[in-house]
Amino acid sequence: MAQELDLLITGAEIVTAADRFRADIGIQDGKIVALGTALGPARKTVDASGLLALPGGVDAHCHLDQPQGFGLRMADDFVSGSRSAACGGTTTIIPFAAQLKGQSLRAAVEDYHQRAGGKSCIDYAFHMIVVDPTPEVLEQELPALIREGYTSFKVYMTYDDLKLNDRQILNVLDVARQGGALVMVHAENSDCISWLTDRLVADGKTTPQYHAVSRPQAVEREATHRAITFSELVDVPILIVHVSGSEAIEQIRWARGRGQRIYAETCPQYLYLTAEDLGHGDYEGAKCVCSPPPRDEANQEAVWRGLAHNVFSVFSSDHAPFSYEDPHGKKLRGKEQKFQYIPNGIPGLETRLPLLFSGGVNGGRISIHQFVALTSTQPAKLYGLYPRKGSLMVGSDADISLWDPDRKVVISNTMLHHDVDYTPYEGRTVTGWPVMTFSRGELVSREFEFLGTAGKGEFLPCDKPML
Repeated sequence: MAQELDLLITGAEIVTAADRFRADIGIQDGKIVALGTALGPARKTVDASGLLALPGGVDAHCHLDQPQGFGLRMADDFVSGSRSAACGGTTTIIPFAAQLKGQSLRAAVEDYHQRAGGKSCIDYAFHMIVVDPTPEVLEQELPALIREGYTSFKVYMTYDDLKLNDRQILNVLDVARQGGALVMVHAENSDCISWLTDRLVADGKTTPQYHAVSRPQAVEREATHRAITFSELVDVPILIVHVSGSEAIEQIRWARGRGQRIYAETCPQYLYLTAEDLGHGDYEGAKCVCSPPPRDEANQEAVWRGLAHNVFSVFSSDHAPFSYEDPHGKKLRGKEQKFQYIPNGIPGLETRLPLLFSGGVNGGRISIHQFVALTSTQPAKLYGLYPRKGSLMVGSDADISLWDPDRKVVISNTMLHHDVDYTPYEGRTVTGWPVMTFSRGELVSREFEFLGTAGKGEFLPCDKPML
C-alpha cells in the first residue's frame, strides 16, 4: 500500500514558467513528492478544480523592519509583512539587511536575524545593503558572508546616507566577481538630483509633485549607463533595480546588444501610477513618492513592452511601508514635509501578483508562463533559491498558490493585511486573485483570510546565482 500523503491537491491546472498541464500534486513533509493522476491516499485533500496551480511568488525586493534614521520607522515588520505577502500569493520574501555607516556588515546581518527570527510566516532570505565598504568589509566580511549564503547585495548611487562613489562601487563589484555574487544597483545620479532639488526649493516648489521633477529620466538614464560601464570594466553581471521607463530600458538593451550580462527589475508602480499621482499641490501625492518616480502613460507602455520582450528578469514589489498619517512615516513628526524629506517608497507586497496577472496575463500583454518566470522562477534562479523555490516539480518545496483567473476584486486597503494605512491602488479593479496559498504544504491564506502562523517561516541561505 502506498504511503499516505500529508496533502493531495486535485484537479488543478498546473502552470510553470515552461509548461501547462493538468495533474494532482502529492505533498509529504513540506515537499512535492508526486505529480500525476490517481495519487493518494492522503490525510487531507484539496479540490482545486477550476483553479490554476502556480509556484508561490518570490518577492525578491521588499523592505521590512529596516533600521531608519531621522525618526522614521517602517510600518511592517516580519509578522505583518509576511502575512501580507502570503495573502497575495507570495511564499518567499527577500528583504534587506542594511549596513549603517560606521557599522560592520556582519553586525547588520546579525541585527536583521534578530528582527526576523520567530516572526515570518513564510520562508525568507536576505540581501545585504553595502553603504560603508571599508577594507575590512571588502576583504573579510563580504567574502565570508557570500560563502555563508548571502549571495546578493545592493548598492546605491543616490541618497546621502546610502550612496557609494564610483570607486567604491567598482570595489564592491570586484568582490562580487571573485565570490560569484550578484550586485543590485539603484541607478540615479545623486549630484544631478541635488542640483535640481536646490533649484526647485529656491523657487518655492516643495510639494510632492516636485519629487518627480527633481528625478527626471535623464538622471536614471545616466546612472544606468554608468553602472553598465562599471559592469563592463569589472566583467561582472549586475541587476538594475526598479527600472521606471524607456530611457533606462534603452541603455539595458544597448548593453545586452554588446553581449553584456545586465539584468533588470521593474515594479507595479511603473505600470499603474504616473507622475500625476504625486498630486497637483496637495499632500496626498506623498502616498506615491518613490524613487525612481512613476513617469507617464507612454513610459508605462514602454515598461509593459519590456516585460513582454524579456528586458526584465524580475518583477518585484519594492514594498517600502511608510504609513501616510504616521509621525514616523510620510507625515514625519506629524507635519507635511517638503518633497525631498518625504520618506521614499510605497506598499505593494500583497498587490504585486494580482496587478501583474490582471494587466499582464488577462490584459494580453504577457503569457502566463512569463508571469510565473518574472514573479517566481527567475528571481529564485538569480538569487540562488532554485529549484527549492520557483517551480512545481518533484523535490521542490510545496509552495503553491491556487489562482482563480476570473475572480474580480476591487482593491481596498481594508482588505489588505499589511500594517500600512493606505494602498496607492485603492479602488482599482483587478481580474485574477490567489484564493489559496500553501507554504511548504501548509495553508497560509484562503479567500482573503490569513491562516498562517508567525515563526513558521525558515531562513534560507542562498546558493550562487544561476546567471
